[in-house]
This record gives sequence, structure tokens and C-alpha cells, in this order.
Amino acid sequence: MPENLIPVRVEDQFDVEAVHAVLRQAIDGIDSAALPEVLQFTTGASNLTYLLRYPQCELVLRRPPGGDKPKAGHSMWREYRIIEALAGHYPVPTPRYYTSETDSVIGAEFYVMDRVEGVCPGTDMPPQWGFDASQNRRFCAQFWDHLLRLHRLDIEALGLQDFGQPQGYIERQIKGWNERYAKALTDDAEAFADVRTWLEANRPATENAHCIVHGDFRMDNIVVAERAPHAINAVLDWEISALGDPLMDLGAALVYWIEADDPPQLKVLKKQPSDAPGMLTRREVIAHYAAGSGRDIDDFTFYYVYGIFRLAVIAQQIYYRYFHRQTSNQAFAMYGPGARALGEYARHMIDKELRL
Repeated sequence: MPENLIPVRVEDQFDVEAVHAVLRQAIDGIDSAALPEVLQFTTGASNLTYLLRYPQCELVLRRPPGGDKPKAGHSMWREYRIIEALAGHYPVPTPRYYTSETDSVIGAEFYVMDRVEGVCPGTDMPPQWGFDASQNRRFCAQFWDHLLRLHRLDIEALGLQDFGQPQGYIERQIKGWNERYAKALTDDAEAFADVRTWLEANRPATENAHCIVHGDFRMDNIVVAERAPHAINAVLDWEISALGDPLMDLGAALVYWIEADDPPQLKVLKKQPSDAPGMLTRREVIAHYAAGSGRDIDDFTFYYVYGIFRLAVIAQQIYYRYFHRQTSNQAFAMYGPGARALGEYARHMIDKELRL
């Protein structure tokens, strides 16, 4: 069994027979009366992801977790809707089936898509590729070029003009994340009122553009062709995608872009091989994005601090579920200290600034 697949946790089990019955009706090619083998992906701390292994095909099912949770961050319809619109225009899995919470046979909304074959880069570059520093740099540039490509897509041509309200995106994001943090506070959390106030006071006066923003653009959210590692087969995890400002998307993505000389509180966030020899630094990524987009990016401090604090909020929301015993996943115990460390790092970056 691959390292990122486990038997389904007891608390995350669902009615496999009921799901199988609807999928046999909805998806051509599933003609087996036998139930699929079901395994759970360990990756991801937000929505629950399962592998449904049939003799004819392998499917992936996504659903929200149990317990208290913000609906906006767990909308399966949003995720299904955008990959359905992007299919054929941008590398995404093929969507197969969606059902709402009201109609769902398992008491929660969920959707199903094809499993995409390939490799998801983890904390280190896949050793089978044998990349040197120059090849790492090429791979890195192509990865960020996919974010540029996403931000260039024509919203109206894709039929996504009603996917959200892009005007006022920055203001809504800051207000929304600040409010979510307040709602997710636990007895052992710090309020970080100074950081929240700084974000409110330092919002840019104008927005850069309106585009599709992924919200969680990382190397461990891509599937790369194993024998052609410079080809990205799919970009995954669209659960918080929206229409908004592209620099907010870049700021959120750069929080996970860990460098070798980063402080310890950042290194624990490492999910991708961003510190491998030859990889672009954060400043080089910003410069690469500026050159590719034609945007003048001088001071990136606000967008980066936003990304840091947004991740602190997400960590605190997950920890809130653990704190209130809504999940038994012991890995979530560290999300509370993680949220505090991120809040402190946001304070540090406010003073340090990130200028090109």
C-alpha cells in the first residue's frame, strides 16, 4: 500500500454500498456488482479524500469532515464546478459525479473524479528523476508558470463569471479571515489583534486584476507525469478557489515556499521541495511572476503577511476541531502551536518587509 493511503478511519467511514449504487448509474464503465476497495488518503488536513478502486478504473471521492467547520472552506460544489469548467483548458482531474448534502446518500455532499496517474512531489524531489540543480530550476519555473497560466484564463469564456464577486476581493478576504480566526479561538490561543489590525489598515487601495485564484497552489497539489517530469498532469485541491486578486494567490502560495535558511517555525511547514538545490528563492519567484505577468511588484509585504496569517487561521480552525474533540486525529494536536508560530512570524514580517 502506498505511504499516503491507509484503511479508512472509523470516524471517516461512509456508506460504501450507497455510493456504489449511485456511481453505477452515473458513470459509464462501472459494471461490477462488487463493491470497490476503499482507502483513505492521509494527505490534506481539510476535506476528506478517498480512493475507490474498481476493476475498471480508480476514482477519488472528496467530502467535508465532520464537526464544526466553515462552509466556505469545504464546498464540494465549488470544487466540482471549477474543475468541470477548467477541464480541457487547464490540467485538472476529470470530474464524474456530484451530489449535494440534501440529496446525498451519505449525509454530506461529495463529488467523484478520475484518479490522475503520476507523481505528487513531496518534501523532496522524487529520487527517480535524478534532477541536478539546473533541472530543479527548470521544474520550479514551469511550476510557477502554471500559476501564471491560471491567472491568464478568460473567466467569461470558461463560463465562470458567476463563480464569485471579484470586486472587493482583498477587503472581503481580510475581513473574512480575521472573523474566522476570532470564531476559532481556543483557550490556549493568542488573539493576534495587532496583526489583524495591521492587515485591515494596510490593504492596497486598488486591486491588481481579477482572475481565477487557486488558493492553495503547492507542488504537493500537483500530479506530474512520472516518465516526463516536466509535464504537469493535474493541479489538485480547488476547495478554496475563487475569483480575485492574483497577488493574493501568490502571497498564499509563497507561505509554503520554504527556503534552507528559514526560521524553525517555517521549516515545520515544509510540504514541497522548495529548498532543493537550484530552486528559486521567494524573491526570485516574485520577480519571475512579475516578469511573466507584466505587473510592477515592488513591495510584496502585505500579500505575504496575508498569506502567513491566512494559514494561521486555517491551522487554528483545524485545531479547534481537535480541541473540542470533534476529531480523534492526533496529528491535529500540533496545529494549535503551529497557528501561534505563524502569527508570530506574521508579526516579524510586518517589521522586516519583503521588497524586491
